[in-house]
Amino acid sequence: MSRTTTRDGSTKMPLPESPLNTADQLPEIAQRRKGTPRERAARGKEARKRAPRTTHGAWRPQPGRPDPVALLEGQAAERAPDLVPIRYGRMLASEGTFYRGGALLMASDLATSPASGLTCQLCGDAHLMNFGLFESPERRLIFDINDFDETLPGPWEWDVKRLAASFEVAGIDRGFDAATRPCWRWLRRAPSTSGIRVSTSI
Repeated sequence: MSRTTTRDGSTKMPLPESPLNTADQLPEIAQRRKGTPRERAARGKEARKRAPRTTHGAWRPQPGRPDPVALLEGQAAERAPDLVPIRYGRMLASEGTFYRGGALLMASDLATSPASGLTCQLCGDAHLMNFGLFESPERRLIFDINDFDETLPGPWEWDVKRLAASFEVAGIDRGFDAATRPCWRWLRRAPSTSGIRVSTSI
């Protein structure tokens, strides 16, 4: 299994293998972009039949699920030894920091989850702290994903689920109770659904 070297000199293990975790899928991604809007919509509806929205609402550990600690230790074996305690210390700080450092754990769980078969180039770690503002070549401020060191081809559902879960974890991390968190999630959706401009702080 190949290693990836990060900016700080550590190395990271690749995400779990899946039928879609391969460069061979890239021509398929390009092919699916072709066709009229009506044809693409029809393909999307057909894909929804393979993985209806109702199948994404719950998650249960699968038999033989890899031990999360063993996965982290497997990563640690491929990292610079003097940086591993620093990483673990940061992950232990809160639920949110553990979630941010546990992309491999969630990817391992998502590998057995329902998928429509529609492949895209994933962020691979689409939690809310990996979104931000940056400047375009046209000198415009853009709000978008700003971290791609985990990018890979895979089911589009993986990024959506990791992003959605990150909002819930952030709410828990900030001490929001169960009654407040759904309202907070609605406020986060409001700017794109109703034109309301809301400023909330994570």
